[in-house]
Amino acid sequence: MDPFTNSPRVRSDSMSSSMSQGSSSKVLLRQRLSQLLTCIEDMSSDDEASEEVSRTLDDAFQLCGRYIPTDAFRLLIVTWNVATAEPPEDVTSLLQLDVQPPTDLYVIGLQEVNASPVRFISDLLVEDAWSHVFMDTLAPRGFVKVTSMRMQGLLLLVFAKQCHVPFIRNIQTTYTRTGFFGYWGNKGGVTVRFSFYGHMVCFLNCHLAAHVNYALQRVDEIEYILETQDFDISDTPHVRDHKVVFWFGDLNFRIADHGLHFLRSAINGGRVNLLWNKDQLTMMKKKEAFLQEFDEGPLNFKPTYKFDRNSETYDTSTPKTWLGFTGKKRKPAWTDRILWRIKPKTLPSEDDDEKASTSIDDSLDEYPLLVSQDNYTSDMSYGVSDHKPVIATFNLEVRKCFDTPLVHVSPLGVWSADQDALLNYTIQEDFMSSTWDWIGLYKVGFKTAFDYETFVWVREEELPETNEVIQLSVDKDEIPLLGGHYVLGYYSTNMQSIIGLSANFQILESKRAVMEGLVPENINGLN
Repeated sequence: MDPFTNSPRVRSDSMSSSMSQGSSSKVLLRQRLSQLLTCIEDMSSDDEASEEVSRTLDDAFQLCGRYIPTDAFRLLIVTWNVATAEPPEDVTSLLQLDVQPPTDLYVIGLQEVNASPVRFISDLLVEDAWSHVFMDTLAPRGFVKVTSMRMQGLLLLVFAKQCHVPFIRNIQTTYTRTGFFGYWGNKGGVTVRFSFYGHMVCFLNCHLAAHVNYALQRVDEIEYILETQDFDISDTPHVRDHKVVFWFGDLNFRIADHGLHFLRSAINGGRVNLLWNKDQLTMMKKKEAFLQEFDEGPLNFKPTYKFDRNSETYDTSTPKTWLGFTGKKRKPAWTDRILWRIKPKTLPSEDDDEKASTSIDDSLDEYPLLVSQDNYTSDMSYGVSDHKPVIATFNLEVRKCFDTPLVHVSPLGVWSADQDALLNYTIQEDFMSSTWDWIGLYKVGFKTAFDYETFVWVREEELPETNEVIQLSVDKDEIPLLGGHYVLGYYSTNMQSIIGLSANFQILESKRAVMEGLVPENINGLN
C-alpha cells in the first residue's frame, strides 16, 4: 500500500467543533433514557407511568431522528499553483473522473495563472485557458460552471452536476489583495459563497507571502482576509459566519529547522511523519486560536514544492546570484494545503443550563451538515508547474432545507425551427424576482448559465404571483435548425444563478435545415 496516497477519514459536523455528531446525540439520548428510568421509579400509577414513559420515549426517538442526514454529496477540491504554465491536455486524473462514487461538486483553486498584461486583458474578454480545459472536460459529463472569481493570478472555479444547479443560490464573490501592502493582487484571497440546499458554504482560495522567514506574515494575511471580507447577506456577512468554510491554496508555509539532506532522506524513505512537527502551519495552529478552528487531514503525501518541471525530482537548479546575494535550492515543503472549518456551536449561558437539562434543546440544528474527509493527497503525475496539485475529497451529509426549485419551467408541444415554440413557467416559491430575469434554451451538456442558444425575457409588465402559470413564445428563427436534446433554464439576476431547469427535451430537425444545405436531402432512402 502506497503510504503517500492513503489517509484516514476525518470527520466534522455543524453542531460542535469538538464533539462528533454521533457522540453528541448519544449523550442527549442517555439523558432522555435516564429521565425515562426516573419516571418509572416515581410514578405511583401504572397508567400515569405508561403515559410518561411513552412521552419520554417519543422525545428520545425524535431526538435521534433529527440527527440522521438524508442525503450525501461528494465534494472534490483541487488546489494548484500552476506557475504561469499552460494547462495540460488531460485533467481526467486530476479530477478523479473515473473514481466511484461520482462527484457532485468540483471546486478548483489555482494560483499564479498567467496574468501578464496582454494575457490578463484577453482573459477578461474570453474565458482563460485553464477555465476552458476544465469546462471542456466536465460539461460533457453533465457539470455546469456555477461561478468563478479571478484576481490577477488567483482563479477560483465552482462546478456542479446539472441536477444540483437550481439549489445553489445567493452566489456572491469577493477578493482581498495582500501583495505590496495591499495594493497588488499577486497575493491575497478570492472567495465564493453560496447556499447549497439551504446550507451556507464558503470557499476561500489564497496565495500567501513566500519564504521560510515570513510565517507570521502569512498568519497575519489570512487573519486579515477572514476579518475584512464581507458579503451582502444578512445571516452570513463574513466568511466565518458560514456553516462550513473550505480554505485552500498556496499557503506557502514551509518546514522549519531541518536541513535539505534530512528533508530529502525522510521523504525518500517514506517517513514524512518525521517532518510534521516542524511544519510551520502545524506549529502556528498551536499558537493561534483562530487557526485551531480549522481542521486538516494528515499530511501522508510528499511535500508538493519545489520540483523540477515535468519531473518528480525536487529542485536541482543551480543557485543563482542576484545583486550580490547567493540564492539557494528550495527545500521541499507542504506549501499547498486544504483545510475546513465548521462553524462552532454557540455555547449556552449559565442561565440556560437548567432549562437545557430538563427539556429538549430547541437550539439544536434541525438541518445539520456533516463533513467527512475521504481522501487528502497529491497527484505527482502532473509536471507543468514546479508545484504538484493537491486534491481532497469530502463527503457532505446534509438534511436538505428544501428540495423544490423556486421556478418550474417546461416546454409546450413540439419544438422545431419550422414554427414558433411555447414554454410555461411558474413561480413555486416567493423570491426576489426581476423583470431582468430570463429563460435560456441550453443544449444538453452546456458549460455555464450564459452558454445558451437563445433566451427570452420573463414577463415584463408585472411580476407574476406565486403558482401563476405564465406562457412565453420563442421565435422560430431563434430555434436551432438541426435540432437535438435541450433544456430550459430560468436565470435569476438577483441570485446570479439558474433557479429552475426543465427536463431534457428534443427539438426536431427543421425542414429548413435541408433547404439551407445544413444536412443532405434524403431521396429514396439515400443521402
